[in-house]
Amino acid sequence: MGGEEKPRGPSLRERALKLLARREHTRQELARKLSGHAEDPGEIERTLAECEARGWLSEKRVVEQAVHVRRARFGARRIERDLLAKGVSGEAVAAAKSKLRESELEAARAVWRRKFGGRQPHTPTERARQARFLQGRGFELDVILRVLRGGDED
Repeated sequence: MGGEEKPRGPSLRERALKLLARREHTRQELARKLSGHAEDPGEIERTLAECEARGWLSEKRVVEQAVHVRRARFGARRIERDLLAKGVSGEAVAAAKSKLRESELEAARAVWRRKFGGRQPHTPTERARQARFLQGRGFELDVILRVLRGGDED
């Protein structure tokens, strides 16, 4: 009666693998999700270190996945902010940012076309509305102005 052990749930390692099988996580995200299941913080750190050593936890893959998923809808500034909020290191964000800048104009045009059907703004009010939309998506002002100035020319 008194010597019975209550059944334990999955180990931290199993929980980490289950989470990583669904999608890539940053070290910070995974630590937060595992924190409620650990008896001591050292256990979480050991599990995270093992996951990194085995290649299961990769900041590079987190960045690649986030950029791939968000690029069709957002600009470099927004993606950069989202990556930093996830706990990605500044160096990894800077590397991604330089790649994102190369395709910023094309991405802004694609987002603008989907939203506004390629219709150039005819009034200052409409121009401001389109610019605010693109700014909210994280595109730089110089890119927005190039998109709104016209067509597909560079």
